[in-house]
Amino acid sequence: MNVIALKELSVTTLLPTYFISHGGGPWTYMKRDVGDMYNALEASLLDIPRQLGGTKPKAVLVVSGHWEEDEFTVMSSARPPMIYDYHGFPAHTYEIRYDAPGSPAVAARVRELLQHAGLPIRLDAQRGYDHGTFVPLYAMYPNADVPVLQLSIKRGYDPEAHLALGRALAPLRKEGVLIIGSGLSYHNLRQMGPAAHGASKAFDEWLYASVSEADPATRRQRLIFWDRAPAARVAHPQEDHLIPLMAALGAAENEKACRVYHEDAFFGGVVVSSYRFGDALSRPLCESATASA
Repeated sequence: MNVIALKELSVTTLLPTYFISHGGGPWTYMKRDVGDMYNALEASLLDIPRQLGGTKPKAVLVVSGHWEEDEFTVMSSARPPMIYDYHGFPAHTYEIRYDAPGSPAVAARVRELLQHAGLPIRLDAQRGYDHGTFVPLYAMYPNADVPVLQLSIKRGYDPEAHLALGRALAPLRKEGVLIIGSGLSYHNLRQMGPAAHGASKAFDEWLYASVSEADPATRRQRLIFWDRAPAARVAHPQEDHLIPLMAALGAAENEKACRVYHEDAFFGGVVVSSYRFGDALSRPLCESATASA
């Protein structure tokens, strides 16, 4: 695996935010088993450090679709444990260690920002990395040399609450913290493969048009009412894997979107995408606004 030599990030740099489709299970640790199925997704994740100009963030804050609480909760451990929240995979995948340090200081800053915004927030010193975090982060930073912490989504999946979460987190972008919403643009485990193509394509086209909308107010309204989109409840019977998008967008609410990953036949037929909000720090990898989904 090619690893970019990371430089320290200037505190004056404004980082973009990301919503990533993180794939299924512990795929980054199963290369011989998955073949080339994840090549495009892996390439998109490998490219994120390059889009940051080869700079090393102070920390990566992941809003994971695999962690939900009654109120927003941030991981505060200096050495987070592991959570193997998947079933039926090879034995070695239950012994994975992604030993990136946590960041109690950034956790405290997250709590400060949310409290200032009037959003209830608590710290959790026991929570570990779930696969919505350690699987994509292993592709991005395989040496586990960048501090990582997670922030939960909130039960009820209110889009406006998660947009507000992102707005509260926005100052972190100037403080060297990379904000990633980790989920999937299509998440219906009962309808995968070729049977998912039509619904995932319809929803993906709507999502691309919506996040690419130039007017921030219009984009916000479209995403708040995402369940009115074509095939919305087929694509997301439960929206835990879509809601992290709202946090990533809210933190860069007035900035343009860029589709940084897209496949038309993932897992035999699923249409999936990932997005960046805000400018890259190096030559952008971005489809044009007129690209078709």
